[in-house]
Formats: sequence, C-alpha cells, structure tokens
Amino acid sequence: MRTDGKLEVIVAGDVNADLILAGVPWLEPGKEKLARDMTLILGGSSSITAFNLARLGARVGFVGVIGDDFLGRFCEERLRWAGVDLGGLRRLKGRKTGLTVWMARGARRAGVTYPGTVQMLRAADVPVAYLRRARHLHVGAYFLQVQLHRGAPALFERAQRLGLTTSLDCNWDPSEKWDSGIRKLLRFTDVFFPNEDEARHLTAQRDVRRAAEELGRLARIVVIKRGPKGAFVWSPEGSFEVPAVRVRAVDSTGAGDSFNAGFLSRFVRGAPLGECARAGVEAGARAVTRIGGTAAFEEL
Repeated sequence: MRTDGKLEVIVAGDVNADLILAGVPWLEPGKEKLARDMTLILGGSSSITAFNLARLGARVGFVGVIGDDFLGRFCEERLRWAGVDLGGLRRLKGRKTGLTVWMARGARRAGVTYPGTVQMLRAADVPVAYLRRARHLHVGAYFLQVQLHRGAPALFERAQRLGLTTSLDCNWDPSEKWDSGIRKLLRFTDVFFPNEDEARHLTAQRDVRRAAEELGRLARIVVIKRGPKGAFVWSPEGSFEVPAVRVRAVDSTGAGDSFNAGFLSRFVRGAPLGECARAGVEAGARAVTRIGGTAAFEEL
C-alpha cells in the first residue's frame, strides 16, 4: 500500500505475536507436557483489528511499537502482507517485542503475556500529519497502553477537531482498577467497544442495557460485545440487539478485535448502525472458525 495515500482508519495500540499451543494438558510443577499443535500468528488487540480491517477492504494505517527483533519483524511482515500502511510503526533497538503464549484445551484456554514494547506507545507517536490522512482513529487495548493514558484524551480531542471520528476498545484491565483516565477519554469517543464483562466492571451494573446507558452518558455510541449472544448497541437514536451468527467455534482468540474490524469497515463508509453491528458479528464469527485472530481473514 502506498504510504502517501489517503487512509480510512488509523489503528493505534498494541502489536505482538501470539504463540498458541493446542491440546495442552494443564501444567503441573516439575512435569513437562506435550502439545498437540502449535501456531505462531500475529496477536495484539489493535494489530488484529488493523489486519482484519485491511483484509475486509479498508485502507488502514497502523501506529504501534515493536522491538528490533525476530518477533517484531514477524509482526511487521504480517501487517504489511495484509496491506496495512506502516508509516506509524516505531522500532526500538535493544527492546523485545511482546509475546502471548496461549495454552488451549478444548474450548478452555489460559495465557501468559510478556508485554515488551506493547506498553510503550505514546500519544506523540500519532502525529497530526498522519491524522490528517485519515477519517477515523481507533485505539485498542487501552488498559495495556500505560504510556498512552495521560495523552489519550488530548489525542482523541485533536482527532475530532481535525474531522475524524474515534473509537476505543479497552480490553481487560490487568490492574482491575477500571480507571486509568478512561472516563475522560470516553468524552471524546464516538464508538466504545467493551465486551459484556468489561462494561459491567466499568459501571458496576449487571444488566447490559443499564451498563450501556451509563456508558452512553460518556461515549456517543456504545457497542457491547456479547460473544455467543451477539451484540447490544446503544446510541442517542435508540438501542437494539444483534443476534450471533452460529458457527463451529475452534478458537476465540481475537473474536472481539475482529468484531471491531467488521463494524468499522461499514461505519467509516457511513452505513447505518444496524448494518455496522451485523458486519461486526459476522466478522467475530468468522474469526473463531480458525486458530488465531487473523487466520480466517488470510483467506479473503
């Protein structure tokens, strides 16, 4: 993809590799177990969204941080292969790219993440000149972006002043404090993409409608991802549910990030919210049919 062309979406956030070990018996101290299969694939909430959004036909730019190592080069190659503009990718010498090791056993899985460069993105890494090329700014894995927290509200406000719409996916908060300045950031957010558990923790509301309504006092549109129950959308014009698409699920890695990609692929082109949400559900369903968050989109 040309680096001087117009972009529809800039995705800023985490980029790392996922190592997925399938058919792993639960580990026991002092014992070595054998996995049935192994997959090394692009990971990271934001980079999965960028990859899949590009594969769905959008013109996508990515801003993130990698190390100058094998995993960094691997992530860069995968994003470039998908057609993502990497003008905003920063490489740090002497630093290690992040890695998540997933151990899957049937439908259950457990993971361990080495953050590496995942937590080194700053608001200053998204320059005004790059924003001017796009129509929309999306940030993923907000709670992991510890160096972004302070500057994120100003970044989103700047993007909106330039005429961009904005979206945010927070992902799980490892500290479980559910703060990190996110409420201030949501005031400059057009679309917020929490999943059901995240929405409940952010609002202390058990009912998904009440959680969406409370979050809707901050963000303009709230889209709560509900996995096998589909999605719930709240906006000033009303609220509605979108049912899930039935598929044979193999791996849930990246399902929510793929939902974001499907939704944004329609949203940036002015489609009605119902169409956006259906595209999100369909993309999330596609993702779970293969191992890894991007594998099902490599075939498009």
